[in-house]
Amino acid sequence: MRVMHSNCAGLDVHSQSVVACARTTEGNRVAHEVKSFGTTSRELFELLHWLEEHGCTHAVMESTGVYWKPVWHVLEGSIELVLAQASEVKNLPGRKSDVSDAQWLSDLMAHGLVRASFVPPEPIQELRALTRTRKQLVREVGQHAQRVQKVLEDANVKLASVLSNVLGVSGRQVLRALIEGESDPKVLAAFVSSRVKAPRDRIVDALQGRVTPHHRFLLRLHLEQIEHLETVIAAVEGEAATALRPFRDSLERLTTIPGVSDVVARVIVAEIGLEMSRFPTAAHLISWAGLCPEMDETAGKRRSTRLRRGAPWLKSTLVQAAWGAVRTKDCYLRAQFFRLKARRGPGKAIVAVAASILKAAYFILRDGVPYRELGGDYFQRLDKPRIAKHLVRRLNELGFEVTIQPAA
Repeated sequence: MRVMHSNCAGLDVHSQSVVACARTTEGNRVAHEVKSFGTTSRELFELLHWLEEHGCTHAVMESTGVYWKPVWHVLEGSIELVLAQASEVKNLPGRKSDVSDAQWLSDLMAHGLVRASFVPPEPIQELRALTRTRKQLVREVGQHAQRVQKVLEDANVKLASVLSNVLGVSGRQVLRALIEGESDPKVLAAFVSSRVKAPRDRIVDALQGRVTPHHRFLLRLHLEQIEHLETVIAAVEGEAATALRPFRDSLERLTTIPGVSDVVARVIVAEIGLEMSRFPTAAHLISWAGLCPEMDETAGKRRSTRLRRGAPWLKSTLVQAAWGAVRTKDCYLRAQFFRLKARRGPGKAIVAVAASILKAAYFILRDGVPYRELGGDYFQRLDKPRIAKHLVRRLNELGFEVTIQPAA
């Protein structure tokens, strides 16, 4: 097997140590030298000097949690680094040790058998941390909202049956009144906005419950947590807006895609970056994101068409954006969804729409152009003869005889 890199290294990274194996070649002789280092900054710079002394031009490490990041930051710029997915560089069974893992990684690197994972530049990494933190905080708000609803049900206060959003303006006013000790349903109903569609007598009935001091304590606890988290989310969004100033033009172009809001555009930029040369085609990006079926074929048979795991932070956001896109009238993505839904079901149809959104984002970021809408009648215009033939056949089956000709 041809050697791609004569002097390279394999790094087995842990939380407290890094086992490095320098693989050097002199003529036909291959030598492996292994040494362990700590993970403090001083020891990581010692690792860098040790690799430079051995003439290592490339180094590979596994993406183990967050432990690889400090090593990456120290070595980046001095040595060509490759981040490998742990499942793709497993050693042979029965030969598991830190030393053998480092040697195995160095041998794979030398022969070019390691597929590099996507590591964005540092500004994109910082933006990614902010968008992921925001999503986690939003999830926590949702969890506390569910707990508020659980407490209200335990107190037999059916607030969710008359308000679409318990944490809206009217809902929060009612919750604060309950926390302060108000229990009269007519007084509580006065805090509900007149724009609420539910009848006033039904609102009064829904607010008739049994609220104890225990319920008030829990409601106060969860409402304070929600308000604190909302303050933190606003701070994260402000920091993200500052980090996104250099990318404002790209974000505005992404928001021309149906279903893509400012938040979704931020997630797309944070997860895939702006430089699309990392992905040779849009299909490579869709595969990386996990929005296409996995390749599982043997003896000429497809054993599975399940989705790949891909990028979970990006995939879930794109699916949410796809549900928003299919509600947009006279839209290509809506037409695509209903065309696929009839044959493949709503689950696979919405994933296909999410893949189309990502494909559009790829070309928008690569070429610097806005989204071009194909129209809700795109498939009708594309298959006009076939659709006409199908409709004539259906009319014939119903007992009508039809002759069609093009309109003048």
